[in-house]
Amino acid sequence: MIHSIVMQHNCTINEDGEDIVTQNAQNAQNAQNAKEAIEALAADREALLKIGAGLGETEWASQSGCPGWSVRDVVGHLGALYWMVVDPSTLPDVSDLPTERAADVFVEQRRSWTAAEVLADYESVSTRGLAALEGLADQDFSVPLGDLGTYRASVIPNAFAFDHFVHIRSDLFAPRGPLTGAPPPSDELHLGPALDWVEAALPQQNAPALAGLGPDTVGGWLPPPTTWAAAGVASSGDEGDLTIARSLRVF
Repeated sequence: MIHSIVMQHNCTINEDGEDIVTQNAQNAQNAQNAKEAIEALAADREALLKIGAGLGETEWASQSGCPGWSVRDVVGHLGALYWMVVDPSTLPDVSDLPTERAADVFVEQRRSWTAAEVLADYESVSTRGLAALEGLADQDFSVPLGDLGTYRASVIPNAFAFDHFVHIRSDLFAPRGPLTGAPPPSDELHLGPALDWVEAALPQQNAPALAGLGPDTVGGWLPPPTTWAAAGVASSGDEGDLTIARSLRVF
C-alpha cells in the first residue's frame, strides 16, 4: 500500500493522459497572462477616470466612435461590464439576448444618469471588479459567454482589457471618436493582453468564416467597424481568402 501511494505521487500523467508537469507550467503561464491583463486594465481604469474628470457636458454627450453611443454611453458600458462580475443582479435580465443587444440594454438603463453619476459608478464598481477578476487569475474552469464562446476563467481579465483598450482608444479618441489629444498608450503593457483575447476569441467567434480559409492565410484584426482599407492595410493573395479574412471580427 505504501509503495502504491509513492508510485501514484511520482506519476506525471493524470487521469486524462495529460502530462502534469506540462499542465502545471501552462497553468502558471495562464495565471501570469491574467495578472498582466489586470495590470493593463488597472492602468486603463486610471486613464479613463482622468479623461472623464476633464470632460465637459458637450464632450460627454458627443457621438463616440461606437455607432449609437455617446461618450457617456461608452463609459456606462464599461461600468456595466464590471457589474457583470461584481453583482449581475443589478443589471437588466438579458439572458435571451445576443451580446451586442444586451450591451445596448445595459447602456439604455444608464441613459437617465448624469455624466457624474456614470463616472462615479464606474470608479466604484471597477475597484470591486478588479478584485473579482484577480480571483480568476489562477482558475481554469470554463466560463460560458453566450454567443461569444466559452473560455477558461483565467482568460476573462483579457476580455475586459480588450474591451477597455478598444473603446478608449478607438471610440473615445479621434479619428473615430470626438476627443482630441493623445489617447492612452498602445504599448506592450496594454496591447499584449488585448491581443491575447483576440487569439482566444477569434477562432470561436469566427468559426464558420475560418473554416473557409486556405491553410496559408494570415489574417489581421482591427477594432470594429474599422476596415482594412480605412486603416491603410495592404493585402495580397487569394481574393476569396482575403475577403473572409477582412470579415473577421472579435468582441
